[in-house]
Amino acid sequence: MPQRADDDDGRALYAVAAADYGATTTSGGAAPEQLLQRAGRGDSDAFAAFYDQLSPQVFGLVKRVVRDPAQAEEVTQEVFVEIWRLASRFDPAKGSAAGWTCALAHRRAVDRVRSAQAATDRERRVGAVWAPRDGDVGYDDVTEQVELRLEYERLRRCLGGLTDLQRESIMLAYYNGHTYREVAHLLSTPVPTVKTRMRDGLIRLRDCLGVGA
Repeated sequence: MPQRADDDDGRALYAVAAADYGATTTSGGAAPEQLLQRAGRGDSDAFAAFYDQLSPQVFGLVKRVVRDPAQAEEVTQEVFVEIWRLASRFDPAKGSAAGWTCALAHRRAVDRVRSAQAATDRERRVGAVWAPRDGDVGYDDVTEQVELRLEYERLRRCLGGLTDLQRESIMLAYYNGHTYREVAHLLSTPVPTVKTRMRDGLIRLRDCLGVGA
């Protein structure tokens, strides 16, 4: 399971990747900035060349953060899918294409680590509730387990009372660690709609669970 990324390590990795990118941009062929601008106008061949130039360094950076090669491959693909979508927004006056790619890759990698860590923490908490314990169990431990199970059942019933969009938005954001924009992309729904539905869903959950405003 991936480990939590440290901020200082992240900055160091960013610097290493930036150096690698610098070496790439001096190699033969069109510069990444030119290729990315052409990709922004819909040139798939230019994007393929851009991918060939930078994907090894992106994979290396992501792998240093997430540690797992299979997940690094997934994140690398996600990075380039995002770059293809956002290529038309690239402004060379604000920085190099390599630096922009590096920033996107590092952010995606850190998000994947945080999401994986959050999932592990949730699994550990659920396992602590449902797994039997060896030996004698004190009264307080039994009480705590019962209360946690009841809270879990209440939450599941309350989630069942939400609309599909509300429930999916909340699960993706709070249980899978996605941002509003990522939730909107995954659900093919505008960001403002996702925010509104999620807010309404949280209010309904609060009322259902009897939590004070």
